[in-house]
Amino acid sequence: MRQRGKKPVRSPPRRAGSRIHAELAAGIGTRILDGTYPPGTLLPNEAEWGQMFHASRTAVREAIKTLNGKGLLVSRPKIGSRVEPRERWNLLDRDVMAWHCAAMDKTAFLISLQEVRRILEPGAAVLAASRRTPQQLAELEAALEGMRNAADAEAMVEPDVRFHLALLACANNELLAPFGIIIEQALANLFAFTTRHNAKPGQVVPMHDDVVRAIAAQDAEAARKAMFVLLDDTDNVIGKPINAEVKEPSAPPHSAASS
Repeated sequence: MRQRGKKPVRSPPRRAGSRIHAELAAGIGTRILDGTYPPGTLLPNEAEWGQMFHASRTAVREAIKTLNGKGLLVSRPKIGSRVEPRERWNLLDRDVMAWHCAAMDKTAFLISLQEVRRILEPGAAVLAASRRTPQQLAELEAALEGMRNAADAEAMVEPDVRFHLALLACANNELLAPFGIIIEQALANLFAFTTRHNAKPGQVVPMHDDVVRAIAAQDAEAARKAMFVLLDDTDNVIGKPINAEVKEPSAPPHSAASS
């Protein structure tokens, strides 16, 4: 039986020269991620998409091919394109991650991201304490200085993202660093949210400083604890503490980092 999703909204005509197939992929992808077309749905055909997006069949075909490559769709001759089960979606693809971020409930997305950070960042801080190069440490310190010198909370977001990407780079693990690139936009969304909802956004600077001090001192345990303190603070701002199974008992890390 042909299952259809919600009736889609027509998109405005495209400007000449725009990357139509990329816009089409984003438009269709967003509709899949937000549930307009749930898994199992047979999507509109090329002619219908072309009419909706004011695009050629060639552009539609390229967009569908892109979505097939991201695991969102499977296409069959004479049948059409059907939305794949969620477990087959490549959520680590940068485009899919962005669509997922836009489509998810904000709190649910932030909690999911925090869970990922708790798995990755304390371990990365431990590795960074023993593996960081002088240049990598300088980049981490430069990001911290950018946060410290930010004119306001909004201006603090960009160096904050740079700080966490630099932290992953300091771990010098070739499989770990790409995660930063993948979740870069997600981190920007998270930090924009927390700076807006934190009554004292500047208080996170000393917490970041504790992470840097520990890594500079090559104190792996202090780096790990400092990272958990920083994550705990983010949980408190979100207002939904993460499951205790991935939490670290809070302990002031500063003295350990300075020893």
